[in-house]
Amino acid sequence: MVSDLNFLLVGNSRLHWANYSQNQSKFFHTNKEQKVPENIDFNKLIWASVGKLPDFSLNEKNEIKTKDIQLSNLPDYFGIDRALACLGALNTIENPLKKDLLIADFGTILSITKLSSNGSIIGGQLIPGFLTQLKSMEQHTKNLKVPKKYEIPTKDFLINTEEAILKGVINSLTGVIKNSFNPQNDILITCGGDSQFLTKSLKTNKKNIINSPNLVMEGMIIHHLSLKKLI
Repeated sequence: MVSDLNFLLVGNSRLHWANYSQNQSKFFHTNKEQKVPENIDFNKLIWASVGKLPDFSLNEKNEIKTKDIQLSNLPDYFGIDRALACLGALNTIENPLKKDLLIADFGTILSITKLSSNGSIIGGQLIPGFLTQLKSMEQHTKNLKVPKKYEIPTKDFLINTEEAILKGVINSLTGVIKNSFNPQNDILITCGGDSQFLTKSLKTNKKNIINSPNLVMEGMIIHHLSLKKLI
């Protein structure tokens, strides 16, 4: 039995961790400024990266790269997080009707990736993510600030500036998904740090949408365990 494995995805803004022990997975996330979790053997840590590497050293032999992921039509230049999300969805999402899988990863960037039911990459879109858009408004304007509370406004048109900012950004993110998502042909899977918050804004049949916030880490575990079976 494979046990006590630790995984790390270095994101653009956070570190994403997973522990796999006795066929159970646990996930947690830390800011890059925080101390690393205790009892981690960094020589054995399995890891991948889409962001700037942290200060602590990582074993290069344990890095998972996009070229290591066995999916049809997957370019080497695809982000490893997108590749792992595809692998995770392909292996965890029930798909008896053999629909295409549309994965929306709500992180620093909203990445939308579509793949067929047999694991062939169709393509995708990249959009500035929730906090990226909010921070961009604050950075490039004089009077707009990042809202202190992230509550989804119920009205379409707002007087309050903070609510108007939130509604506009949320609509920009959910709107591009709605334009890309065909419930008759696709299963929509949302993941990433902001997915639980923003999935609430997707007004679609719940049967056609699945929120799996740790899908990328699940894909990393699946990839590693599949290699173990080949040994």
